[in-house]
Amino acid sequence: MNAKTGKTGQCLCGKVKFRLTDEVHEVGACHCDMCRRWGGGPFLEIRCMGPVEFEGEEHIVRYRSSDWAERGFCGVCGSNLFYCIVPDGPYMMSVGALEDQTGLKFTSQVFIDEKPDWYAFANKTKNMTGAELFAMYAPQDGEKS
Repeated sequence: MNAKTGKTGQCLCGKVKFRLTDEVHEVGACHCDMCRRWGGGPFLEIRCMGPVEFEGEEHIVRYRSSDWAERGFCGVCGSNLFYCIVPDGPYMMSVGALEDQTGLKFTSQVFIDEKPDWYAFANKTKNMTGAELFAMYAPQDGEKS
């Protein structure tokens, strides 16, 4: 990996490494059923609007979890790495895979309407239901979906 600025991270076994090309500071949580099933709890993520540089990409397994998104994990150790809007939308990288987590702030939660009753975060965040989130990203009149 080159020496560009940006946070770096890796999977548990180190076969997959990544560098974020944009500066990110905000952490979000997704409480949807798929994220909870995928990782045993909410998916805590960093949204990357710029490209993500991967090393060891041959070890990444991509699973198309819906018509418009895929999830990536390390095929060697199984670490969850990202959720990505397809075909080339933003990556939501697993915050737990970051090497340096200083300077991050927990700012948002999505699919709050699907969050089970048995846990709650104390942080003050922007909360959105699934319907509100889909409304933000639904194609506008005249756009293809």
